[in-house]
Amino acid sequence: MRYILSLLTISLFFTSCKNEGRDTQAEEAITENDSKTEIIQKETDNTGIDITPISHATAVINWGDATFYIDPVGGAAAFKGVEKPDFILITDIHGDHMSAETLQSLDLEGTDIIVPQAVKDELPTEMSNNLRTLDNGGTTRVLDFYIQAIPMYNLPEDPEGYHPKGRGNGYVVERNGIKLYIAGDTEDIPEMRNLKDINVALVPMNLPYTMTVEDAADGVLAFTPKKVIPYHFRGQDGFADVEKFKKLVNAGNKDIKVKILEWYPEKEK
Repeated sequence: MRYILSLLTISLFFTSCKNEGRDTQAEEAITENDSKTEIIQKETDNTGIDITPISHATAVINWGDATFYIDPVGGAAAFKGVEKPDFILITDIHGDHMSAETLQSLDLEGTDIIVPQAVKDELPTEMSNNLRTLDNGGTTRVLDFYIQAIPMYNLPEDPEGYHPKGRGNGYVVERNGIKLYIAGDTEDIPEMRNLKDINVALVPMNLPYTMTVEDAADGVLAFTPKKVIPYHFRGQDGFADVEKFKKLVNAGNKDIKVKILEWYPEKEK
């Protein structure tokens, strides 16, 4: 009888420990969930696209077993601890998108850098072996990614404007039927409105360089990506109201997910 009672006591002890562990884990999960805000440091979903903002227009994309950078600026320190890129996309010649110093500070041996011709013209000639030029409307393939250059420009069109048509590239990156749209410095242009079947879109909104929050929302509602992430939203007068952008998009189409990532860590300081 003592033996049976001992076994029962031991069994109750371990059951209690297991339940206590589960309760603690549940409490931690609840606390963690309660502490989350709309501003998060990176975004991953069932597309397999993991977006980690670096700053403003610069990001690291992990997509399955591949890594690529968008508009790398900020020097080598900005990419410390980040995987070496399989390729790089550069959208325009401005300093918040193109930095020869940053590119030269990184290990880019064997890395293709997809650029518009205007960017190639600005980069050092010793980088030519890495560069692959793509004009608006052109396509190329890197690994199993299909990359299309999409126009990006200001409205009304002005050859002397911040972003004249034909100089820079937005990009649609496609892999296994999943499409990521990187708009670059653009306004609510027809080429963006006519996009189809976009899973994730990075869309800018900052005056006077790109477009208003309202125009950005209208453009997104026209091409209806499954998910949209505002980026490049610091302008001459501070930061665009990305919460307003989210409300406008969801008021027009509740099925479009809007995610706000932390592109400006210094903003919260």
